[in-house]
Amino acid sequence: MTLPRKSLVRQNDTRRLISSKYSEGGESVLVRIADDDKNLKDIFDLDNATNDRLLAENDLLPGIGIHELVFGVPYDRIVNAAFCHAHPLGSRFNGPDRGAWYAAFELKTVQAEVAFHKSVELAEVNWFEEEITYDDYLADFSAEFHDIRRDGQFVDCLAADSYVASQELAQRLLDAGSLGVIYPSVRQKGTCVACFRPALVMNVRKGGTYRFMWKGRPESEVSVV
Repeated sequence: MTLPRKSLVRQNDTRRLISSKYSEGGESVLVRIADDDKNLKDIFDLDNATNDRLLAENDLLPGIGIHELVFGVPYDRIVNAAFCHAHPLGSRFNGPDRGAWYAAFELKTVQAEVAFHKSVELAEVNWFEEEITYDDYLADFSAEFHDIRRDGQFVDCLAADSYVASQELAQRLLDAGSLGVIYPSVRQKGTCVACFRPALVMNVRKGGTYRFMWKGRPESEVSVV
């Protein structure tokens, strides 16, 4: 199968929602379980020894090398974490060994994507009483991405309940040196990007904060904090 066509993407203010507990400057959840400062230091040492982002920043993570990560730019930790902390089963356009920076062109699109995936997690434990805040990270892109919009060859990569085809395509693209994929959102009308290269996630800054609430049902309510 041939690779998708490439499109030059110049898009400012793309949106990525990240749980506020991971925010820059936020208090670590480890503080809550420490008895005192010495105990907290020991817990941090243990956590750091298994933290994939820190392992990658010391060139110890097989999925991504230190030369690909970003340093000395605003929110570099947030950017690097997206590539180092992959879901154990992978996501639509990445496997379990290497993450990607997923973002949407529209706020409503990224909210729909986040709400869907969190609802799936809550359904697995049959618990729909939850309240989570997410910070909106804006980023700009100017690069050539492989484009599967309006391309029937890659319709399987947009399956609502399977990542098999999309992860296979992503691996072929990575092997070919691809910068990422631009594609239509599966959950909401809109455009999404999966960027494969940390250095292309430019001008990252924090926007608003949004509260997602599940009140006994899979559908969430979203409000501005």
